[in-house]
Amino acid sequence: HTFFEMLGNWSFGDYFKEEACAMAWQLLTQVYGIPKDRLYISHFGGEPTLGLSVDEETREIWLGLGVQPDHILPFGLRENFWEMGETGPCGPCTEIHYDHRGGRNAAALVNRDSPEVVEIWNLVFMQYNREVDGSLRPLPALSVDTGMGLERLVTVLQGKRSNYDTDLFTPLLGAIHQSSRCPPYKGLTGGADVGKVDMAYRVLADHIRTLSVCIADGVYPGMSGAELVLRRILRRAVRFSTEVLQAPPGTLASLVPTVAHILGDAYPELISGTNRIMDIINDNEAQFLSSLQQGRRVIDRTLLKMDDGKVFPGAVAWALHRNLGFPLDLIGLMLEERGVSMDTETLNKLALENAKLQSQAAHFEGESNVAVDLHSLAELHSKEVPPTDDSAKYTYSLGQDGRYGNTPL
Repeated sequence: HTFFEMLGNWSFGDYFKEEACAMAWQLLTQVYGIPKDRLYISHFGGEPTLGLSVDEETREIWLGLGVQPDHILPFGLRENFWEMGETGPCGPCTEIHYDHRGGRNAAALVNRDSPEVVEIWNLVFMQYNREVDGSLRPLPALSVDTGMGLERLVTVLQGKRSNYDTDLFTPLLGAIHQSSRCPPYKGLTGGADVGKVDMAYRVLADHIRTLSVCIADGVYPGMSGAELVLRRILRRAVRFSTEVLQAPPGTLASLVPTVAHILGDAYPELISGTNRIMDIINDNEAQFLSSLQQGRRVIDRTLLKMDDGKVFPGAVAWALHRNLGFPLDLIGLMLEERGVSMDTETLNKLALENAKLQSQAAHFEGESNVAVDLHSLAELHSKEVPPTDDSAKYTYSLGQDGRYGNTPL
């Protein structure tokens, strides 16, 4: 998913492993009534090169809660040691996995990318800070950060195998079918999904949720940062809608009221801003479709000028992508249909140069001579240095144009 809702709980020094595990187990097995024999637990298996031992404490906690020994499995750094980045708070984690089939021992499928055994909750125990030199330094206070995907939980509670079969998505899939010229959604994947029709259904259902929530929150399709990501998501959805589902222009925006109906209780701005969201999506779709038309004309003219050449100029392809947002894979498909290859060497060179420029710009913008880490903050707290009054940043309002603004000081 490009948008999903995360459930969870935090603790900053108030409670740690035992309480976090107990609350998670109680919620899943007693409140939600999920069968215990379908749940599997992974925990950190240690890393000698970093001086980190097996997290036996967490294993003993799960045993004490009644989890069977063969349902508790150790894993390494990649699976069960959470880090926020190259530096910062980190620590071992324990994950709760669910077996959709049941009636067997599915331990061998945990953390194996099996669609039948999926992680539903991750409990992170932040004990260390990853320093700039790569070393691990104990945090001044032990903290907990847990995350459970709502969509996966709903799939479990509604007895489904796929998130798209739950009532978070089925109304959207039905609305998409009403506008498309394709058969109803069947849930097919891989080779069975002929023409990638069901994949297109899923793309639209997922992407329209992302677009609706982001635009409602003041993030619009644009040319950099999060706005650029949103622009690419919108254009990908438009392509699947028009090219695969053969839906008319405006189909994507027509799904916004359905998103508002599903998520409106939690995000009331979706309801109040439905028309504005639809207008923004329609405007961006029209602009993209126009760019596609213009790009196709450029490709046709370039091919005519190539005489008998069979290699399309990489510089032209990059200009189409960079200036018009024309998808490179679509250029490749169009050339393949005409028996023409791409000058990939030039294209890759230009893409690499652009990536370097963007990286340098991001590095420059992120530079700062001020760096206060967690340990420095703990020292300031111990010396009773009063915290900065930053209450002004919470004084903001949503303007009529859909953008947030702060009240001038």
